[in-house]
Amino acid sequence: MPSAKKILITGATGYIGRRLKARLLNRDDLVCRLLVRNRNKVSVKVRDLLDIVEGDTFQQEALDRALAGIDAAYYLIHSMGKDKDFKDLDRKSAENFRDAAIRAGVRRIIYLGGLGVRQSASKHLLSRIETGEILSAKPAEIQTIWFRAGVIIGSGSASFDIIRNLVQKLPCMITPKWVTTLTQPISIEDVLSYLVAAINLPAENNLMIDIGAETMNFKQMMLTAAKVMGLKRWMIPVPFLSPRLSSYWLIFFTPVPYALAAALVEGLKSETISQNDHAAKFFPDITPEPYAQAVARALKELEQQHVISRWCDSSAGVACDIKEHEDPGSSILRDVRTLPLEGTTAASVYQAACGIGGEHGWYTYTFLWRLRGFIDKMAGGYGLSRGRRVAEKLRVGDALDFWKVADLKENKRILLLAQMKVPGKAWLEFDIQQDQLVQTAHFLPSGIWGRIYWYIVAPLHNLVFVDLVQKILATAKGLDAAKISS
Repeated sequence: MPSAKKILITGATGYIGRRLKARLLNRDDLVCRLLVRNRNKVSVKVRDLLDIVEGDTFQQEALDRALAGIDAAYYLIHSMGKDKDFKDLDRKSAENFRDAAIRAGVRRIIYLGGLGVRQSASKHLLSRIETGEILSAKPAEIQTIWFRAGVIIGSGSASFDIIRNLVQKLPCMITPKWVTTLTQPISIEDVLSYLVAAINLPAENNLMIDIGAETMNFKQMMLTAAKVMGLKRWMIPVPFLSPRLSSYWLIFFTPVPYALAAALVEGLKSETISQNDHAAKFFPDITPEPYAQAVARALKELEQQHVISRWCDSSAGVACDIKEHEDPGSSILRDVRTLPLEGTTAASVYQAACGIGGEHGWYTYTFLWRLRGFIDKMAGGYGLSRGRRVAEKLRVGDALDFWKVADLKENKRILLLAQMKVPGKAWLEFDIQQDQLVQTAHFLPSGIWGRIYWYIVAPLHNLVFVDLVQKILATAKGLDAAKISS
């Protein structure tokens, strides 16, 4: 029996990476390794099944350890932020990774980029094209299999979240002219099939492989999604919606923040259709499923709460990532609320605290949380519309409205890092002790404006935080009572 191939996955806690990792772990002929910034974002169960190297593509020592002995490496890293230097970072990251892979004797890099051509590409799409060119720049020393995909449809993908929210919330849409731009959507399941099949692809040279299902425009995509959902929708394209206005229009009705909306809108102005037939030539066994079928599959996963990953799981920037040093120990302002457990079990308190936010809401003062979310959206933040991956359960790295799960210790602690726009850093912590629940809002202000902000909102804290800890404990008591009665 041939020895198992050793595979490295970068971006393993992101939208594509999490799902790819789940597929490859079921393969007996593969040994997987992950390069991640924070190993705590990988579940304990999975950590025992593979090797994990902590670090990133800007740390040579970590790269060398991650790539040692690897046969094929997935490069699933890209930027979608608004930082002015993101293109330089993308270039440097790709160069570092390619050169480290060559030093380690890696045979193949597998990269997922975006469809499009240089002449009309947005700056973010252009950066992805340049990344592919950099990874492919030394064909005599390492082979690169470069996949290029357009709109990816799947539960938790940014594109699908936008389409689903717009279709569900707006019976009639005044749309910008880019809704007639052509693209080739593809289901996340098909993307994964191509990525997995590339491991054993019998090819020697670099390959660029464009993947996608049927060609359609964004208007057709939304109307087809509406039909799958059993809804009737009307769309009226107009010429006067600028990219900026379109971005604000998206943040009003979808979970994405302004920076991501602006990047997506910029990309939607350009056609993203296949430039070659290599997918059919090299992968004849893969037939991309029709768009309508991909939408139906994504909706079913949402209904069954089987969402493996979401678009906001990870990012090259601080907007979606959690690092171990993101801890509230340095905070200087705190709102502490303590309630006795009075016999309530720690397991039920933990379960109740894990269930806050999303569609469940924030108890009595949900309207105040929504008001804060609206203000955050207007300031370019996430607001509350981002919701959560699934109801009731959390994992490190999950988005929870405008919070991010920074730490979990089952039946003991939940730590949320605020990703709302605030003049400083904020955390919300639930500490389940032997006889009491301690809920603490931590705040590290940034200058005088941070302190002014804290004291302005302090009266609201006296409402929302008192209510929150009381309702969590009341919910936990109800859970205990239900367990006893059953």
